[in-house]
Amino acid sequence: MTVRVVRHSSPEREWELATAAPHPALAGHFGAYHGYRETTVRPEERREVPHAAITLILNLGEPLVVSGRPYASFVAGLHGRPVYTEHPGRQYGIQVDLPPLTAYALLGQPLDELGNAVVGLDDLLGHPATRLVARLAGIPDWAGRFALLDRVLAGRMDRGPRPAPEVGWAWRQLSRTGGRIGVAELTAGTGWSHRHLATRFRQQVGLSPKAYARVLRFQRAVALLPTRPLAQVADVCGYFDQAHLNRDFRDLAGCTPTTLLGEVNFFQDPAAVAA
Repeated sequence: MTVRVVRHSSPEREWELATAAPHPALAGHFGAYHGYRETTVRPEERREVPHAAITLILNLGEPLVVSGRPYASFVAGLHGRPVYTEHPGRQYGIQVDLPPLTAYALLGQPLDELGNAVVGLDDLLGHPATRLVARLAGIPDWAGRFALLDRVLAGRMDRGPRPAPEVGWAWRQLSRTGGRIGVAELTAGTGWSHRHLATRFRQQVGLSPKAYARVLRFQRAVALLPTRPLAQVADVCGYFDQAHLNRDFRDLAGCTPTTLLGEVNFFQDPAAVAA
């Protein structure tokens, strides 16, 4: 396994980000593994905006406060609004962004119960979650931790439920088009009724097709913000106009595009150096 480690040090903060792809057998099922350590001179709050994946946090350090509540390890479902996280000046753990259908198989429960919610990993998976975090904390390097995750996550995937083929097809069409496909076309493609598709999609993805399409458009717009004028971002991402884009940012991010662009995440710091 190849692990890329980036580090940064300044009077205000020190951080380390380790990134690796999961085992090739899991390709397409998971995003990259992100291991992180951060120390700051004071507690910090960050805005976390909606994106099209279920977030798994395996916390190896102090609890992280999410929307005013402290959590150890947790799962954050798909959201249609911003979430604010806060740490006391130190954080240490692993983040894995799970495509919704992967999360459905891993967690083995309807994902609509996680919509706009954050749930402790112990509450979802019980003692196996506690044991996994303890084992990860006892491994001295990122490569070893990520290799353990490969084994554990692959095992859970093999035992988990499989999404309906129709839901999988609809999810792939939405992902392929960045949310620029109508619900009527999805309904026709599955052969289901509009109501049945919405119900099954919410159960296995976490949001309705329409709400998930909105998050996909927003996610792409966020990625394009640093590179294009706002009017062009709105056009490329399928918004009616720039005013439509601004409304979605107020709803989903709680701020304007310009404000969000100014909030640099810690591992995007241009002063970082690769190890």
